[in-house]
Amino acid sequence: MTTATLLPAQWTDSKRYLWLLGIPMTLLPLVGGLLVNLTGNALFWWTPIAFVYGLIPFLDWLIGADASNPPDEAVPTLEKDRYYRWAVYLAVPLQYVSFIYGVWVIATHDLAWYSWLGLAMSVGMVGGIGINTAHELGHKTDSFERWLAKISLAQTAYGQFFVEHPRGHHVRVATPEDPATSRFGESFWEFYPRVVIGSHISAWRLERERLTRHRKSVWHWSNHNLQAWAITVVLYGALTALFGWKVLPFILLQAFYGSSLLEAVNYVEHYGLCRQRMKNGHYERCHPKHSWNSNHTVTNLMLYQLQRHSDHHANPTRPYQALRHFDESPQLPSGYASMVLLAYMTPIWFAVMNPRVVAHYGGDMTKANIKPSLRRKVIAQYPALTA
Repeated sequence: MTTATLLPAQWTDSKRYLWLLGIPMTLLPLVGGLLVNLTGNALFWWTPIAFVYGLIPFLDWLIGADASNPPDEAVPTLEKDRYYRWAVYLAVPLQYVSFIYGVWVIATHDLAWYSWLGLAMSVGMVGGIGINTAHELGHKTDSFERWLAKISLAQTAYGQFFVEHPRGHHVRVATPEDPATSRFGESFWEFYPRVVIGSHISAWRLERERLTRHRKSVWHWSNHNLQAWAITVVLYGALTALFGWKVLPFILLQAFYGSSLLEAVNYVEHYGLCRQRMKNGHYERCHPKHSWNSNHTVTNLMLYQLQRHSDHHANPTRPYQALRHFDESPQLPSGYASMVLLAYMTPIWFAVMNPRVVAHYGGDMTKANIKPSLRRKVIAQYPALTA
C-alpha cells in the first residue's frame, strides 16, 4: 500500500474542493437544454453522454492517475469531517432537478425521436450516477443517509440495490455465487440479465430472512425493498398524474438505461476474479486482489472514488475521501468511464481484459471465475502453466 509520510498536522486533502465536481455533473441535462435553446442544435440533448464517454476519458488520459493515500493518522479526522458528507447530500436534490426537468421537456415539447432518445439517455445517465450516490449513502448507519439512498435509487426503480449490495454482493463478491460478479468469457450482454434477475431474487430472500428473524411477514412495511419500491411508485405516479401518460415511456427508458449503467460498472469491477475456497469449504476473505481498481483522477473525483474498490470491499463503511490504493490490487488500463464503453463492445473487452485476468493469476486459470460453459476450454488453453 502506498502511504503518505506527512504527519496529520502537515497533511491536507489537496482534493478537498475538487470532490464537488461530481455535483454539477447531475445538472448536465439542463446544460444540454440551454445549449439547444441557444444554438438550435438538437445534438446538445446528448451533452451528458458526450461528457461522460468523451470528455472524462480524455481528461483521465490527460491528467493521469494518483495512487497517493492519506496518512493513517489523518484518517479518523478525515472521516469525521461533515463537509464530505454534504458534498454527497447535495447531489440527491440536484439529481431530481434534472429528472423532473427532463420529464417536463418531454411533456411540453415535441421532440424528434433522436432528441427524445438523447434526453432519455442523458437523464438516465444522471440517474445511474445517482445509484453511485446511493451506494455511498447506503453503506452508512445513519438513518437520514439511508433514506437519502432510497430516494436516490427511486429514479431508476432500483431500490433492491439498497438491500442486495451491502448484504448480498459484499458477502459473496468474487465468487461464482454472486450475481453481481462477472465471469471470465461472459459478455456484458450475458451478465446484465443474470445480475438483474439474480439481484432481485437475492434482495427479496435477504429481507424475508431478516424479517422472519424478527417474526414479521415479508410484506411488512419495514421491508426495505418495499420501502424503496414504494418511493418509485409514488414518484412515477405523481409525475404521470402531473404531466400525463405521454411521459411514462420516457420515465421507464431513463430508468432502464440508468440501472444498466450501474450494472456495466459492476461488470467491470470484478471481471474474472475469484476468491479461493479454503479447506473448511468457506471462501477466503475478500482481499484487494479481488477487485479491479483504477486511480485515474478525474473519474475518481466524479464518482466519489468508487474506483478504489478494493478498500471499499475491505472496509464498506469507510467514506470515499479516506479510501486507499493498494499496490497488490489489479489495475484497469483506464477509468470506469472508458471501461464501461469497452464493456459494451464484447470483442474489444475480451481483447483488453482477458490477458489481464490471465496475467493476474500467473496463467493458472483454475483460480479464475470462469463462465461455466467455457471453464474446461479456458483451463485447457494454459496446460503448461497450470500443470
